[in-house]
Amino acid sequence: MKLSIRDITGSSILAGAPSGRSLFAHLIDALPKGTDSPRAIFLDFDGIEVATASYLRESVLEFRDYTRGRKTPFYPVIANASPNVIDELIELVQPRADVLLSCKLDEEGKILRTQLIGVLEPMQRVTLELLNNLGEASASQLRDVGSDDIKTTAWNNRLAALCNLGLIAENSMGRTKLYRPLLSGGNHGY
Repeated sequence: MKLSIRDITGSSILAGAPSGRSLFAHLIDALPKGTDSPRAIFLDFDGIEVATASYLRESVLEFRDYTRGRKTPFYPVIANASPNVIDELIELVQPRADVLLSCKLDEEGKILRTQLIGVLEPMQRVTLELLNNLGEASASQLRDVGSDDIKTTAWNNRLAALCNLGLIAENSMGRTKLYRPLLSGGNHGY
């Protein structure tokens, strides 16, 4: 699902916390009802020239925290953001040791390139790269293929953290949780 930020806001310049909270409310209202399977929600910034950190904090970060905090099946992804918007997002997430997933979409919605905004802690990066290589895995499967003597609990903690950041999707299969990269295709920049 792709949500055009330009269409929702009617502006190419996004500024201020109150306006950001207004976008947050629109994004919540736009969430589809009655779906259980994990899916990306592309926040399409095509046509947005500037978005301030306060605006992005109250809209994008709040929306990500809302969807992931409530364990919804929705995973927000920043799409088609200009360098100016990416710079503001970097300034926003770096002091918090936070990370956002972004991508470039073509006109048909195909993922051309993905990248992380912010810096993952080293063990989370290793976990994400391993999961990208496997395609889908449980914590015990990662334990079995991982090169270190890391317990399943540690893999579970890393996977849960990546899921809370919205970088990977979780799917419960009975008592087992399977994880997969949120986006497939394109050139993964992380």
